[in-house]
Amino acid sequence: MTEQPDYSRLAGGAALGARLRRLSERIDRESAQLYAAFGIEFEQRWFGILNQIMRNGPMTVGDIASALRLTHVSISQARRSLEAKGFVHSLTDGKDARRRPIALTPKGEALTRELAGLWQALGASAAELNAEAGNLIPLLDRLDDALAERSLLDRALAHAARP
Repeated sequence: MTEQPDYSRLAGGAALGARLRRLSERIDRESAQLYAAFGIEFEQRWFGILNQIMRNGPMTVGDIASALRLTHVSISQARRSLEAKGFVHSLTDGKDARRRPIALTPKGEALTRELAGLWQALGASAAELNAEAGNLIPLLDRLDDALAERSLLDRALAHAARP
């Protein structure tokens, strides 16, 4: 099998989504390999939820989704898998029965303590990569802001030929 050219690199900005997805998948895959090397069963998609609960105490799915700027659906799916593993559980809100804050279980607290060192190592590695890439974070902030100002959908509709 011959090596194919790197379409995403060749396409430049036109393949922005593909490049971001590829980088995200690689970071998630290599993070999973790190956890596995230490014998820890952990999915990278759980990090944001656990991190928010550790920082803020029990939070609802909606509050976590808002803080992370992710969809309610993706947070709900990750919450379900965290609950199935016994790392989090839902609480009842005495003032509003519709609110179901999520809290760490003792097993979840033990997991976060166990992972603290690896999370520090991953954070240091991410900072190192950011520096090697020429301080990418401000550029990602600008991309976020540009999309907030005018969505990709609006931009594409302006360029698309209408039938």
